[in-house]
This record gives sequence, C-alpha cells and structure tokens, in this order.
Amino acid sequence: MPARLVAVNVVHELIRGPTRWTAIDKRPVSGLVAVDELGLTGDRQCDTRYHGGPDKALYAYAEEDAAWWSTELDRDITPGLFGENLTTRGLDITNALIGERWRIGGPKTGILVEVRSPRTPCGNLAARMGIPKFHHRFVATGRVGAYLKVLSAGSVRAGNRIVVDYRPDHGRTIGAVSGRA
Repeated sequence: MPARLVAVNVVHELIRGPTRWTAIDKRPVSGLVAVDELGLTGDRQCDTRYHGGPDKALYAYAEEDAAWWSTELDRDITPGLFGENLTTRGLDITNALIGERWRIGGPKTGILVEVRSPRTPCGNLAARMGIPKFHHRFVATGRVGAYLKVLSAGSVRAGNRIVVDYRPDHGRTIGAVSGRA
C-alpha cells in the first residue's frame, strides 16, 4: 500500500505555553492547502528562532508512531496533537534519512520536500500533553517526526500519495540523529 497523507494540520489557535505563546494547537483542515517555501497557507509559528523558516517549513509525523504513543500513554493521539503539519501513513519517518526527498500529491500540483532534521521539542509539547517533561521522553524514543524543507511549492490535501523520490546513502536517520540509542 502506498504511503499517504492522513491529515493536513494548521494552527487552530495560539495558546500560552509555559514560557511563551505557541502555535502547537494544530488541527486537520479539509480541502486543498497551498504550500510555499515557508509552509502551509493558514499555518503559523510563534517562536521563529526555533520553529519555521525554510529548513523547518513543515513538520511531518507518522500515524504509526502516534498509534505507538496512544498505546504507551493509553489515550487517543489525534492528527495534529504533537503540532505536526502533515500526518502520514505508510512512511517510516523515524527511519527516514536526512536528505531524503518525498513527492506529495499529484505531478502537476503536488510538492517536493526534503527531510532536513528531527524535531527538537520544548516544554510546550509537555504542556500540550499535560505530562511534565514529556518532551524529554518523546526525544528518547527517536519517534520525533521530521522537519521538511519545501523544494517545490504546490498544494496538498488529506489522501495524497507520498512517494520517496530519493534516498541518500549515508545512513543518518531521523531516529539516530534525534539522540535515540
């Protein structure tokens, strides 16, 4: 079965985190969403020192990793709960290679993205989850998702196919680079 986008998530509302405002409250939207070099139309990042910009334009998280967390925490993990823009299915993001490229959507309107780095969460994730220091536990698993650079702008929607166009041969995965043992 080909990899697919389960959900496209944008900020629902800004909330006050433990130390600053955050746009972590991402929720699924329907229909086609435009994507440019800085991310999804209708989305936002609050602290641009650490979030957003060309190398962190999008944040992708695998539904399979969310299901693992759901079992681990005995609670529902809905698309966007971890603050991701793109919730995927059938794509092993933890073992994605830095520099890997994905084509998402159709050949004329879809996007091309490059895996740039693992997510480095802060206390806002712990606050969102209601679990003290959860962000440390999150990182320790290596199931952190990936920040993506947009190489070719276009638009995406839930249900779009994801094709891995290129995989470098260096072996540095998101999980390994994130600090997972």
